Amino acid sequence: MKTQNKIILLLSSILLSFILVFGGFIYYTFTQYSYQDFHERLHIRAVTTAKIQLEYHREGSYLKSFKAEYLEKLANEKDYIFALDTLKDFSALSKNLNVSSTFLNDAIKLKESYFNKNGVFFTGISYTVEGKNYLVIVSAENYYNTHHVVFLRQLLFGAFIISLLLIFFVSYWFSLKITKPLKEIMGDINKIGTDNLYLRLEGNNQNHELGSLILTFNQMLDRLETSFEAQNNFVSNASHELRTPLTTIIAEADLSLSRKRDTKHYEDSLKVILTEAEKLNTKTQALLFLAQTGFKGKELHFETVRIDELLLECKSTIDKIHPNNHVALNFSSLPENPESLLITANPQLLLLAISNIINNGIKYSNNQPVMVKVESVDETIKLTVSDLGIGIPNKELPYIYDPFFRGSNTSNFEGYGIGLPLARNIIRIHKGELHVFSNKPVGVVVEIRIPLKQD
Repeated sequence: MKTQNKIILLLSSILLSFILVFGGFIYYTFTQYSYQDFHERLHIRAVTTAKIQLEYHREGSYLKSFKAEYLEKLANEKDYIFALDTLKDFSALSKNLNVSSTFLNDAIKLKESYFNKNGVFFTGISYTVEGKNYLVIVSAENYYNTHHVVFLRQLLFGAFIISLLLIFFVSYWFSLKITKPLKEIMGDINKIGTDNLYLRLEGNNQNHELGSLILTFNQMLDRLETSFEAQNNFVSNASHELRTPLTTIIAEADLSLSRKRDTKHYEDSLKVILTEAEKLNTKTQALLFLAQTGFKGKELHFETVRIDELLLECKSTIDKIHPNNHVALNFSSLPENPESLLITANPQLLLLAISNIINNGIKYSNNQPVMVKVESVDETIKLTVSDLGIGIPNKELPYIYDPFFRGSNTSNFEGYGIGLPLARNIIRIHKGELHVFSNKPVGVVVEIRIPLKQD
């Protein structure tokens, strides 16, 4: 069912339920008031009849003239007076009057009783005059019940039909008013495709629910546009990086096969082809490893590791690659409690990630000092790697995690642009975070946060 139809159905049901309850309340209250008011009228007539005929001993004609002059005329009004000392059989009396025996008994015991049947109302009272007890009964047809209540019922039914039509039109108008912005949003969304991801939804008010929806959708479009740009950059960079060694291999092979050459020339050509093939193999292996680390479903072995011991092992590995490096480990902020140094990690992967970052600091700073500071902050281990190298242009910071992306100022340095994306994937596997900032005035600061081991 469409949302607009749901709104119409829900709103109509609520309003109709309210009208039915309200109309039922009015009808019930009016009928009860009508019954009570009519019984009060009969009670007055019963008392009047008793006083005129029993106390004042007036004739029935006087009673009729008195009622005609001072009391409102009631349809089919009748009055009865029975002396209780002569009344022997209540069952016969109840049959003659077409009333229940309970009504008669209550009138005697409780001094007053009411009864109605087929639109005829009875009021009975017990009246005592000069030591004698009498039963006075007055009956009449309830004109208000038979006419006014019927009129009220018809009036309420007509009002219900009119209300039903009004409610339908109001609900329909309200549903159009509610769904109109949603339809406009859907229309704008349908205009957005892969070729125009730069388009955004227009929203004048960001403080209500629809404004929040528009803002959230625009933020999603921002992420999608960034992802598409990253994908395009990746395809472009990967194509370039993979095409370069392939072009060299093909050119060298064509040159060698173009005519007969001596053995040394063939050996030199094969060496060039082997070197380029090894580069190509290194890039494809790195790309494959990058994809594997980005796959969250891959099962890895984790164990408890002390971060200071892992850094010392990392420093030892770097010393073998760069014997004259100027990497300094700063443990001054480490807590004394060894439990605050424990993390749950895959030692080989985490060692690879940290080594890549430190090696980048060494490479892009021409072996200038690289500081590695470790500390425990807010239930996490925080590693800060800072160098004094060439840095990263601010406008290129959003793309540094794209595979094969290299900064515009790195042309004099070898590399494939895979180390940093690989390091971030590894840190994410460890439920951590990796952030890169510019190190003022020169260089780069890399901050890594990894959660402490949980008990």
